[in-house]
Amino acid sequence: MNSFIDQNFLLETEYAKELYHQFAKELPIIDYHNHLPPNEIAENKSFKNITKLWLDGDHYKWRAMRNLGIAEHYITGKSSDAEKFQKWAETVPYTLRNPLFHWSHLELKRYFNIETLLNADTASTIYNKCNELLQQPEFSTQGLLKKQNVELLCTTDDPLDDLKHHSQLAKSDFQTKVLPTFRPDKLINIDSETFNDYLRSLSEVIGYQINDLESFLNAIQNRIDYFASIGCKLSDHGLSHLYDVDFTEIEINGILKKRLQNDSLSKDDIIKFKSAILVYLGTFYAEKNWTMQLHLGPIRDTNKLLLKTVGVNAGVDSIGDFKQAEQLAGFLNRLNEKGLLPKTIIYNSNPADNDVFATMAGNFSEDGIKGKVQFGAAWWFLDQKDGITKQINSLSNMGLLSTSLGMLTDSRSFLSFPRHEYYRRVLCNILGNDIKNSELPNDMEWIGKIVQDICYNNAKAYFNF
Repeated sequence: MNSFIDQNFLLETEYAKELYHQFAKELPIIDYHNHLPPNEIAENKSFKNITKLWLDGDHYKWRAMRNLGIAEHYITGKSSDAEKFQKWAETVPYTLRNPLFHWSHLELKRYFNIETLLNADTASTIYNKCNELLQQPEFSTQGLLKKQNVELLCTTDDPLDDLKHHSQLAKSDFQTKVLPTFRPDKLINIDSETFNDYLRSLSEVIGYQINDLESFLNAIQNRIDYFASIGCKLSDHGLSHLYDVDFTEIEINGILKKRLQNDSLSKDDIIKFKSAILVYLGTFYAEKNWTMQLHLGPIRDTNKLLLKTVGVNAGVDSIGDFKQAEQLAGFLNRLNEKGLLPKTIIYNSNPADNDVFATMAGNFSEDGIKGKVQFGAAWWFLDQKDGITKQINSLSNMGLLSTSLGMLTDSRSFLSFPRHEYYRRVLCNILGNDIKNSELPNDMEWIGKIVQDICYNNAKAYFNF
């Protein structure tokens, strides 16, 4: 039996158990950043088998399998779904102390009521049981979200998206609210080979040609207005680091025109353009009262050979070691000086930046807003027990943990929502140990309220959901 995940999993003290079971456990989930496909939610998709639901597109699992030496044929290749599941099952026992070991068994238990440890010997039985359950209506995409009490989720959407599935869901009787998030990275990356093609596609969507900075910014505003009309309240940016250099509109107009004419750009041109567009975007967000999310620090697509065979999101990304503080401070200050700094969440992929980000968030405040700039939840490589603990400790030491927006999945998987439970257990365990050690008072009602704020109430109020 899978006895290590019992009702008090990760809860070391009686205080932690009370905080979790009495205050955190039953709270609905607000997942304000993920990469779930909205079409699959709107269509209430059912999955043929557990491999399609659990392994397809999950680069966390792919990396573990590759590290064990399993052939790509059984990971992203043309082997059967049953063979792929078998190889994953053979991998799981070797993932001990990796979060995948906890996540995998937690997901099997919460969705499929399976308490048996997954390994080579149990693979076939578990595969068949999951597949049998997946044929039932409550295991469709909407059913899976309902199982985890997901009240609201925000997908991640390109500015060109028509958002028809969000509109469809808004008109349906599906109780989980599904909102889009504006992800304009392709509008910023002027050095991309596909930049001009992307702008041509944008021109088709908005109905007029983009030939200068004015028409470019009008096009962006057009799409922001459209996203807002469908209920969007957040933007998101995935960047190695921010850019903060002085610019003029004349300079940016000239740089954009050069790119549209396929003329070469200098490194300074590229940095100046990215810096400017980020400022323009931040201004637009502030005017809409949107929240800006900045995911900073990874180095992506490092294995070019595998990238060619598997494609993007292949699982060959790493923590980067970029300098963050100076440009992050300059960018936020540039908007703040104009009175146009939106609510902002900053996420770091490098744990060495925890204290930098925690202190940076506290530099920018506004009357009446709790934690206007937030040090976001432990992200990507850091969203495991140790990473969550370090993020909570940095935020506690440098800022106010009590104003935190809690956890998010940042996932493409419909089975990822127990990560909220995982976070809540870690949070309650930390606070429970503090009470046990007399570092916090034994005031369960007050600390329980803080737990509920972090896990649910703060996000609901911050985003005005």
